[in-house]
Amino acid sequence: MTNKESLKTIEIGLDKVIKNVTFRVLRYAGGGDNPVFRDYEIPVIRGMTVLEGLIYIKENLDATISMRYSCRMGVCGSCGMLINGKPALACQTQILDLDVDTVKLEPLPNYPNTKDLVPDLDSLFEKHRAIKPYIIRDNPQELESPTREFLQSPEELEEYLQFSYCIKCGICLSVCPTVSTDPNFLGPQALGQTARFMLDTRDSKLDERCDIVDSAHGVWRCHFAGACTEFCPKGVDPAMGAQLVKQLVVLRKVFGGKRKKPAPIVPEPTGAVKREGIPAPPPKTV
Repeated sequence: MTNKESLKTIEIGLDKVIKNVTFRVLRYAGGGDNPVFRDYEIPVIRGMTVLEGLIYIKENLDATISMRYSCRMGVCGSCGMLINGKPALACQTQILDLDVDTVKLEPLPNYPNTKDLVPDLDSLFEKHRAIKPYIIRDNPQELESPTREFLQSPEELEEYLQFSYCIKCGICLSVCPTVSTDPNFLGPQALGQTARFMLDTRDSKLDERCDIVDSAHGVWRCHFAGACTEFCPKGVDPAMGAQLVKQLVVLRKVFGGKRKKPAPIVPEPTGAVKREGIPAPPPKTV
């Protein structure tokens, strides 16, 4: 029996093989400059994802193949790659949905390569850190030792909630035409997260955030191509976030717009009686 015939008879778990599919993977030898495509034929069952196909290759055909993954459920953002020329999360892409006999896999562009399908995402996280992705208050004491939560309405939450869904997969930077020509450009991920904190009523440092993005490689380098939004696996819409940042910078810098005072702390309820038997909260550890 040939290897091809034996693959057709394999059963994985309780499901039968639907068909065999060829994975054409771009292999880099330690991030070298001469990558080579290598083909692997794998058995595919219903519901099998591209990531599961790669794991099958690593466990059964070639242990040297490298890819990055963790949660396998579209939360961690680790397994972003080019799948048949389009960036996507391998764990969210089912092989049979592609409706092809050959799946071509390449690492995300606009990043240095570490090995095979593993891009070096250092630049993504450096730009993310640069925009100070955390709430800043005039009085940091409440953030360091919180007494109560900040007061924020459901309507105020809706203003920025969409942008908080970013999982830092790096796909938006891989398709951004400005990032491909200007590696120092903050990029859609950082600008989308800037919008998230600029619109958060609990934050009090709008001026500081405007200074960060109103720079030579900041928000004005965004040409609103929209590819970042088109391929975002979580629907964050970083392109819209960048436009909102532009609007806020103009209102603040040119027209001198004044922002309301940051959200206050929720007042302690009056007349409330603590039920008996409820233990005290544990001491703060972080």
